[in-house]
Amino acid sequence: METKNILIHDTIILNPKSEKNSTAVESFKGDLLIENDKIVEIARKDQESISKDNIDKIINGENKILMPGLINTHTHISMNLFRGLADDMELDDWLNNHIWPTEAGLNGEYCYIGALSAIVEMIKSGTTTFNDMYFYMEDVAKAVEESGIRGCLSYGMIDFADEEKRQKELKENIDLIKNCNNTAEGRIKTFFGPHATSTASKELLEKVRKEADRYKVGIHIHMNETKKEVETIVESEGKTPFEYLDDLGFLKDDVIAAHGVWLSKEEINIIKNRDVKISHNPCSNMKLSSGISPVQEMIDKRITVGIGTDSVASNNNLDMFEEMKFASLLQKVSTMNPKALTSNQAIQMSTINGAKALNLNKEIGSIEVGKKADLILLDKNTINLTPMSDVISSNLVYAANGSNVNTTICNGKILMENRKLTTLNENEIIEKANKAIKELKN
Repeated sequence: METKNILIHDTIILNPKSEKNSTAVESFKGDLLIENDKIVEIARKDQESISKDNIDKIINGENKILMPGLINTHTHISMNLFRGLADDMELDDWLNNHIWPTEAGLNGEYCYIGALSAIVEMIKSGTTTFNDMYFYMEDVAKAVEESGIRGCLSYGMIDFADEEKRQKELKENIDLIKNCNNTAEGRIKTFFGPHATSTASKELLEKVRKEADRYKVGIHIHMNETKKEVETIVESEGKTPFEYLDDLGFLKDDVIAAHGVWLSKEEINIIKNRDVKISHNPCSNMKLSSGISPVQEMIDKRITVGIGTDSVASNNNLDMFEEMKFASLLQKVSTMNPKALTSNQAIQMSTINGAKALNLNKEIGSIEVGKKADLILLDKNTINLTPMSDVISSNLVYAANGSNVNTTICNGKILMENRKLTTLNENEIIEKANKAIKELKN
């Protein structure tokens, strides 16, 4: 029988209180009640407890920390098949000589298997929502629907100024929107996904803007990831990438730009003025030696910045707890300020600000009555979280990792409990993923 009501009893609730205040994270002991897909009641311990009558399932929250499910704002999850394929090299070499040649052999089944593999990893490390750009995205949507996770999906459009390819790429993305937007009980949202200013023509970018307005969906794009990328646009267009897009009328509050590493002061002001959202990918940027994004400067300007992992081909995992730690440490060392990007701000970036970046902050990202029940429970009675400091967010950002996640709930459905998956067969997926990459490399 399907579980309708879930009571999480006697737990520590960690809640990023408001996306308008980047340092607001509260914690208190209490109970939380889920009915169907929503949070319907929250009771602090010093108030009256929630009744246990007529409850389908009770989760004992003792020695647990309850927080919003993490939101990964930039991924290519089918690339889980490429973990360790090409390490310790620059981005251009990595893409042109290793990743793109292997991608030439992909098909829908391979991308479906890669997506399932990534989703297992995300569920087990506390991610309940991800923002993905890649190929064979209807097969990725199938994996999202089966698993119970929440996904924002876009097709990565690359045309290199080829008219025939441009039309084909646009059709692929529009078909994804028509066939998958708001499916899987509303867990699947769709975006347009022009790959980058260096791989998508002016004509494609202009068309994407018009079609995004028409279909009322967002846009997911790589921006200013490397110094070379910026120099290429400056050379061809006579302006920086964000100046170029702004002149095209491309930039609005529905655009989420991944990376944002090499940014001029003028570009940061454009981002602020157009309310563009940024996905910061610290581990990928470090591994590919792309640089350090000026995240603290953007946060100080009230720009919405979320956190993403990028793919495991350039990371090499999807652990958002690890990503939060590196995000914070990078800002401290780059600014030489130990107060830069606090643990509270890192939690915000991975929850409520990530939700805002995807235009989902009315549904997810914080623990509030009426919001979707996208929640995770961490076991605090573990050696790496002992002793637990008074500032819980500090321990979660600097000491925790994905293996501390005990239970994962998305849309009111338990996807993992006591480290055991409920919707997916992990061993079967591992076997299929290993088989798939062997076939792709041969």
